[in-house]
Amino acid sequence: MKKLRLYLDTSVINFLFADDAPEKRDITIEFFHSFVEQRVHDCFVSSVVIDEINKTEENAQRERLLNVVLQYRLPMLAVEPPDEVISLADSYRERGVIPSSKIDDSMHVALATVHQVDALISWNFRHMANLNKERLIVAVNESLGYPYPLRVTTPLEVMGREDE
Repeated sequence: MKKLRLYLDTSVINFLFADDAPEKRDITIEFFHSFVEQRVHDCFVSSVVIDEINKTEENAQRERLLNVVLQYRLPMLAVEPPDEVISLADSYRERGVIPSSKIDDSMHVALATVHQVDALISWNFRHMANLNKERLIVAVNESLGYPYPLRVTTPLEVMGREDE
């Protein structure tokens, strides 16, 4: 069976250290150990993820987050072609799919779309990882000539445990 191609947004990396949300933290740790580290799927990040991490004010936390990318050897999706990615990200905001102030969120979705990954993995329920947003993203993508079926979901859905 073909490996899934997954784009991990910044929230997924952040939740590895989310002591204030222990359930999501534990799920994320399990996801990284059982799926990312084991290379069950092909997982990617981007320069947008790195830029968001670099905005972390606390030095120690910023280093922990950057080390995750290195430790798991997460390859980068390029913002290529830049005009196409930026234009698509703008379309999500202009059409109200993603709030106009959430440029990075729109860039994550555009990168995942342009690079035809199977799923964008996020803990951002408000702007991305929910059924209504996914439907709107897919509608915009189809209207602009991107028919590849992008899923926007959480680590938990990717893990799909048989014991539950």
